[in-house]
Amino acid sequence: MALTIHRADLLLPGAGRAPVPDGAVLVAGDSIEAVGGYEELAAARPAARVRAWPGVLTPGLCNPYGPELLEQAYHPDPREAGELGTEPLTGDALAALEMTDARWGASARRGVRRMLAHGTVAVAGSLRRATVADAVARSGLGVEERPARPPGPPGLDPLAGQPVEAAFVLPPLGFEGRRADFAVFGVEVPPGGDPYAALARAGAVRCVATVLDGRLVHRRA
Repeated sequence: MALTIHRADLLLPGAGRAPVPDGAVLVAGDSIEAVGGYEELAAARPAARVRAWPGVLTPGLCNPYGPELLEQAYHPDPREAGELGTEPLTGDALAALEMTDARWGASARRGVRRMLAHGTVAVAGSLRRATVADAVARSGLGVEERPARPPGPPGLDPLAGQPVEAAFVLPPLGFEGRRADFAVFGVEVPPGGDPYAALARAGAVRCVATVLDGRLVHRRA
């Protein structure tokens, strides 16, 4: 089984546990084998491949606006940018399009890629359009329940418009056998600084890498 150590300047395990400077996650296949200090994990698994990332490694984010972003918005194809622009279309702009099931599916695939580029590994909300649900399932993105529609306008950045801790509703890192879903953000945290405040200021747009089910599904060029 392939072993990979993902190393970052700072590891935020989640669940209120203390940050780990020069921390790392050891991934075995699609699962987390261990988390902790890089030197400790490297010594325990010297044959593991090492990926070193700048910034903060965290559990993956959950975007609370799954239906709104994937079933109530159209993500233009890059070839349509001249006509439609590059941002998701909603309201009258969406109503003016001829949306088929195939077009909804293609839009959802592009939307998922944009979410992955923001450190998102799951969405919340029920997906009712079959082609959209299929696109999400094929990507490996998780789908979580939500008791009510969250406040605020939908957006691709789960760290914006809500307390930053609310984006980390998924299980924390560090439990052996748990699916390897996490993200790395190119954020500098000064000594003694609050890493969550630093993430909130920078936003999820600073994502440099997203790992989903042990696979590197986004890497900033």
